[in-house]
Amino acid sequence: MEQETWMEHAVNLALDNVTASRGGPFGAIVVKDGQIVGRGRNEVTATNDPTAHAEVQAIREACQKLGTFQLDDCELYTSCEPCPMCLGAIYWARPRAVYYACTKEDAARVGFDDQFIYEQIMLPHERRSIPFRQMELENRQGPFLAWEQSEKRIEY
Repeated sequence: MEQETWMEHAVNLALDNVTASRGGPFGAIVVKDGQIVGRGRNEVTATNDPTAHAEVQAIREACQKLGTFQLDDCELYTSCEPCPMCLGAIYWARPRAVYYACTKEDAARVGFDDQFIYEQIMLPHERRSIPFRQMELENRQGPFLAWEQSEKRIEY
């Protein structure tokens, strides 16, 4: 029953976001030890930030609050199945579980279709709709070499 309560909270964030005209119909929360430690709502149009998706916002807030860059002992509840960008952020944050209400197909029916991104990821760089071209710079490996030798690096 507790999981349903958390999911209702995420869905209500999404609904409130739409009714208050702040952004898209998406909401997310991060829960740790029975407490909400991060909340997020889609604020892409409100902030002119294409990365301001609900899941990313919730992850950012939770990490700030907990003082960590990984959410190992946390759960993420989101009103909709995460898009490819949010999926990447989730894997970097490493929560123990993700729960979602609506599917990506539900989102596509109201104009949020991420299928083209999944398709683009699978294409060779030269066939993508946005060109990706590697540039051959002499010192391109410099940052990696410095990281490899740094005694201050934090593995993640």
